Amino acid sequence: MKLQDIYIYPIKSLGGIRLDSALLEERGFMHDRRWMLVDKEGNFLSQRIFPKMAMLQVKIVADGIFVFHQLNPEKNFKIPIDPLTDQMLQVHIWEDQVMGQIVNPLANRWFSEILQQECLLVKMPESTKRKIKPKYAVKDESVSFADGMPYLLIGQSSLDDLNERLEIPVGMDRFRPNLVFSGGKPFEEDQWENIQIGRAKFKITKPCARCVMTTVNPQTAEKGKEPLKTLATYRTVNNNVMFGQNMLLLEGDYVCVGDELKKI
Repeated sequence: MKLQDIYIYPIKSLGGIRLDSALLEERGFMHDRRWMLVDKEGNFLSQRIFPKMAMLQVKIVADGIFVFHQLNPEKNFKIPIDPLTDQMLQVHIWEDQVMGQIVNPLANRWFSEILQQECLLVKMPESTKRKIKPKYAVKDESVSFADGMPYLLIGQSSLDDLNERLEIPVGMDRFRPNLVFSGGKPFEEDQWENIQIGRAKFKITKPCARCVMTTVNPQTAEKGKEPLKTLATYRTVNNNVMFGQNMLLLEGDYVCVGDELKKI
């Protein structure tokens, strides 16, 4: 089995970036979900409620993050890596409340206009520690603005199995993984506890419960019923539809596409 793809999603719920290699950090890949859009009360925004967020694509550039509209690339904005304000805001992500740093008033205005929703862009400073639930943690780890865990792993064979059951196949981008591996049987990752990718080691913590965000087409922002409807027929456990495995980092500095993957 080999590492096939690496993805990061710098701004939560916006488009992802495929990388050939990535640096590993406790709270996730470097730059992965370190930024997030929130409403004026500090509640996080996602494609679940605002599917048009899917149309905003992100690139890492030399001195910042470049965001542009997929269908209208002239609508774009460059975000500095380091916030331009010292303003801190308490933000809410699921059951967690942590401090985010407001990036730039101009960014707030740009995102509010393009999404037609008043919002603020915040970055997670190093001082913010959003702790993983104790029952999953190994060393009191923290996580980024991801839904719950630092890393998400999915096997290509698992997606292939799903697509054989769908009238219209879907891409892996519906499921927003960090790591995709080739080889192995469909859903083989369900049985693993610890894995090694290259020289890095990870602990698999729990299956990933999927939601309506998987029904948003990343190319059009249109919502449908698939693939969640079909997944529910054979991947439901305790009323949750499972696809992919959440992980945390045990040791390692980086991973590269092509690295060998094995269970340990």
